Amino acid sequence: MKEIRVGLGTCGISAGGEAVYKELEKEIKTKKLDVKLKETGCMGMCYEEVLVEVLDAGHSFLYSKMTADKVVRVVDEHLAAGKPVEEWLAAPAVEADSSPANDFMSGQQRIVLRNCGIIDPASIDEYIAHDGYKAIRQTISSRTPEEIIELFIKSGLRGRGGGGFPTGLKWKFARQAKGDKKYIICNADEGDPGAFMDRSILEGDPHAVLEGMMIGAYAIGAGEAYIYVRAEYPLAVKRLETAIKQCEDKGFLGKNIFASAINFKIKIKEGAGAFVCGEETALIASIEGKRGVPRIRPPFPANKGLWGKPTNINNVETFANIPWIVLNGAEAYAAYGTEKSKGTKVFALAGKIARSGLAEVPMGISINDIVFRIGGGIKDDRRFKAVQMGGPSGGCIPAHMGDLKIDYDEITRTGAIMGSGGLIVLDDSTCMVDLARFFLDFTQNESCGKCTFCRIGSKRMLEILERITLGEGKEGDIELLQDLGQKIKESSLCGLGQTAPNPVLTTIKYFREEYEAHIKEKRCPAHSCAALLTYRVVAEKCTGCTLCARKCPVDAISGEKKTLHVIDEEACIKCGLCFDACRFDAVEKI
Repeated sequence: MKEIRVGLGTCGISAGGEAVYKELEKEIKTKKLDVKLKETGCMGMCYEEVLVEVLDAGHSFLYSKMTADKVVRVVDEHLAAGKPVEEWLAAPAVEADSSPANDFMSGQQRIVLRNCGIIDPASIDEYIAHDGYKAIRQTISSRTPEEIIELFIKSGLRGRGGGGFPTGLKWKFARQAKGDKKYIICNADEGDPGAFMDRSILEGDPHAVLEGMMIGAYAIGAGEAYIYVRAEYPLAVKRLETAIKQCEDKGFLGKNIFASAINFKIKIKEGAGAFVCGEETALIASIEGKRGVPRIRPPFPANKGLWGKPTNINNVETFANIPWIVLNGAEAYAAYGTEKSKGTKVFALAGKIARSGLAEVPMGISINDIVFRIGGGIKDDRRFKAVQMGGPSGGCIPAHMGDLKIDYDEITRTGAIMGSGGLIVLDDSTCMVDLARFFLDFTQNESCGKCTFCRIGSKRMLEILERITLGEGKEGDIELLQDLGQKIKESSLCGLGQTAPNPVLTTIKYFREEYEAHIKEKRCPAHSCAALLTYRVVAEKCTGCTLCARKCPVDAISGEKKTLHVIDEEACIKCGLCFDACRFDAVEKI
């Protein structure tokens, strides 16, 4: 029987996937075809949504950019007549359940994303058919907690939430901690702008995360767990709720799980969107019903966490790795990556990149490989300028360092951090000063306010950056930004404050000339900061079509039809509508 999979993660739904699914459902029913239709999570190729995969005679045919009005032709020609619609395929046909044969997928190694886009995330039976819950059964029946902890120490798996702390070692500390009750927490409070790794995993393969949590709980001796997930992720929450209910019905959660003497339950806690609650002590406070504010460490959560009990916290991607490592072994996982950064990493590719989406790659791959080989390079053939890694807590890495290998320690040496895996690609139209302002504005707003340097210091830095982008920068501003940034890093209590200056400090480090141009020359080299722009009409190119004058909202452009037009610089509000409207490139920004 033929099978059709429709990618209905958040990206697929926003691109119109639900309408495509309903149209397929209607056509299959009307024409009485023997076809299984199901929804999956994100397949990773977000730039090609809506994605529809047809499994036919042992082969996979992946249709991209599907719309409801294309469905009839695919049904009539492919499903009914057996002739694929070649011009709509995203890649040549491959064997069923193989990765599409295109540049985006061929450079990947999918461990975390192994089931995303393949199984129905709302079906526990499909997860079980793909070796689901096999790892936890093996763990309970044949391994001690100490053996499981040692397995993960040998695997080299480091926490994928940003800090990169060794997972096995973290579990060991929680295992050794004294306490009559222990907790395990999944941090799904993904708050970085441009990051969507955890959301896609939860939407596409929630059972893998639950199974990873079960194994982690067994290792440390926890009987209860929480998934702290952003309320802004309604689809992820819905699929988690479904998965937990299915596990409870099958006896995988609750009392005597998997017919053992172990009791284990998982609850969902929806966060209200505070970025600071991604920090583990603030997250714990939020679960306890308190304001999400970090506390001083030590004591660390492994010894005194949720409600004062020993607690282990890992993020979504970390837990999704766990079952695969149990089934395949520490050596198989450690075979990927570098000496100190083992395994794979999921990146959310966003920004000025040709192919946006989710890519899971072996650690040690270069930035250039991700941007050009997998991501297809820069949109509109513009010049690659930099990548912002680690979100607001990360930093900018310039294009000339594109051969740098993706490795926790190598990235940290640049002044950026790996973070949870957001990778925003920047081109030559991006102003690095304005980019730093954008990220600092975010972290300044998200500061809990507990630390003076984070609360006030970040505000002072933001004010300086705003002045610079308005053409009001002064001599000494760069040095003041560096001084404030260093003091905030040294004096803040939690990771938010300690990393908030990173975007500013790294852009100064690698793009100091842009700051100097803004301050000394009152010029934005990227032609991005509106206050520093001047628009003028190029006489040789102007045809006098009057379109720019008609678009100007303040009548700052004068000129008769078929004569040279002129922009009154004093009246111009620098909105850029004339620049966008001109079809002859006669309006330029200087």
